[in-house]
Amino acid sequence: QVQLVESGGNSVQPGGSLTLSCAVSGSTLDAVAVGWFRQAPGREREGISCLSVKYGATYYSDSVEGRFTISSDNAKNTVSLQMNNLNPEDTAVYYCSTNIPTTCGEPLFRLWEKSGLGHWGQGTQVNVSS
Repeated sequence: QVQLVESGGNSVQPGGSLTLSCAVSGSTLDAVAVGWFRQAPGREREGISCLSVKYGATYYSDSVEGRFTISSDNAKNTVSLQMNNLNPEDTAVYYCSTNIPTTCGEPLFRLWEKSGLGHWGQGTQVNVSS
């Protein structure tokens, strides 16, 4: 059974940085795609980044491109999301998820975002305010 545990959420000031981690058990990272999603109060779930270890591919939404970096530690079976230059619009609960197929092409990623299929963690809260 695949289980995901996120950590690293916190409160930071605008312009600050955080690193979120997603510990994956029950699957190796090369057997799945790993995505990061977020949901702010009153807003729909937003897919922001995806990593395919198998194909060495990443995807970022326009809202985070250039500020966030997704990476993996295959030995620890964890995926991290380095978030820089945070702003109040980044305030949300952040979730990691795994899914098959193992690709991160945008059409499939958006389907994943809308459907909620795959395995999901419990989420970690990020607050950005002054």
